[in-house]
Amino acid sequence: MKKFHALSILLAGLLLLSACSVRSDAAELYAQEAPIGAEIKLPETISANDKITVQAVLTQDGKKLEEADFVHFEIWKQDGSARYPMQEAADIGDGVYRLTASFANDGLYYIEVHAGNKGALISPQKQFVVGELSNSDLEALKQGPQKSEGTSGHHH
Repeated sequence: MKKFHALSILLAGLLLLSACSVRSDAAELYAQEAPIGAEIKLPETISANDKITVQAVLTQDGKKLEEADFVHFEIWKQDGSARYPMQEAADIGDGVYRLTASFANDGLYYIEVHAGNKGALISPQKQFVVGELSNSDLEALKQGPQKSEGTSGHHH
């Protein structure tokens, strides 16, 4: 009877272990998200109070990303004196998303593009100069790019 009991436990254990084996096609069963690429385009020179167009060219899977789930622009001044609210970008087609903006003061600014499509998310940043830089702006440039000090929450 003890042999039968031990054999039953052994068979039950083998049955459980065989049910937990990894399928050879397990990786294919999960969705593979394709990363999004972004190129932020700004005018070569920007002066205070000029109206400019900022563009983000998005790609995914080697193709222009049209109809992304969301694309927002966030802009702030390096010294914290100006922070523009996050705005939805206009989809102008062929993977290009744009925003029109103007800046009241000279200085060092940052732009961050928040984009998402089919589970893939990106938030690339780019720094740019409006007019002339102050001494504190020049010092900040020496220290390198900074991360946003927080966004206004969930983007989409």
